[in-house]
Amino acid sequence: MNRVIVIAEAGLNHNGSLRTAYKLVEVAKRCGADFVKFQTTIPKLHISKFAKKANYQTKNQREKESQLQMIQKLSLTYDDFRKIRKYCNKKKIEFLSTPFDLQSIDFLNTLKMKYFKVPSGEITNLLYLIKVAKLKKKIILSTGMTNLAEIKKALKILTFYGTKKKHITVLQCNTEYPTPLKDANIKAMLTIKKKFKVKIGYSDHTEGIEAAMAATALGAGIIEKHFTLNKSLPGPDHKASITPQELKKMIDGIRKVTIALGTGIKKVSPSEKKNIKIARNSIVAAKEIRKGEKFTRKNLTVKRPGNGISPMKLFNIIGKIAKRNFLEDELIQL
Repeated sequence: MNRVIVIAEAGLNHNGSLRTAYKLVEVAKRCGADFVKFQTTIPKLHISKFAKKANYQTKNQREKESQLQMIQKLSLTYDDFRKIRKYCNKKKIEFLSTPFDLQSIDFLNTLKMKYFKVPSGEITNLLYLIKVAKLKKKIILSTGMTNLAEIKKALKILTFYGTKKKHITVLQCNTEYPTPLKDANIKAMLTIKKKFKVKIGYSDHTEGIEAAMAATALGAGIIEKHFTLNKSLPGPDHKASITPQELKKMIDGIRKVTIALGTGIKKVSPSEKKNIKIARNSIVAAKEIRKGEKFTRKNLTVKRPGNGISPMKLFNIIGKIAKRNFLEDELIQL
């Protein structure tokens, strides 16, 4: 069975503190995540000074400020990310960060990440897609706020400019924090897989951990989920994130679901094999049968245990002659 890759999304939940970022790394590792992911940007290269905050950002971050001002307060420096990368190495967890501008793509490429994550907001950014594609790295493509036509265009650009399709994983995603369950649309993963013949996953912004479990059961190869040290901390994403306790429970659940999914090959498992003789039936005497009598539908029946002649052979037994006496309920032998 393939291991589901779990990305613990720290995002901006460090609130601009390197020390908090280190704590998030520690939590992600302790909870069993494969990757801990951050967000890297030079805010003024990514956000206009006229850009407004999203409704969920305004609700969760009540200060009267622009989106640019908010992100500037929450951002870490390139040097901070170098330190976080080293700390991840020390803690033996993979580092990942999403670039939100072209300069940050170049910077993160120096950190030798295993994947490049294209966020939902950049899926229609032509220059961004071209730049990432030319790196010829494995790509995780989030699809919040998109339709199939936009996904098709993004994949066409990525593959045309150098990324092999087999190196792209497309994540079903909804860009509302938190996402209402009715809008999660996890089954869209299957549509994406069928339509584009790509690997699939799920970027989960719903409350709780149930959606991540469902996505795992449906075949997600990657699960991404925001987490925080404390939901009551100030910042735009904390309230839509899960706690360390929830993260641990989610990852444990994903591992269990993955085991339960099995291989897809239908066969008798080692654990149940011993119960065949107990739970199945055999052909037995419905009443006393004397030696020389003919086996008939009236003097034969089917009962447990299952260590005798299979009931599937009943019609083959009828008409044959008993070679000895049989007591009622005794297993029939030829």
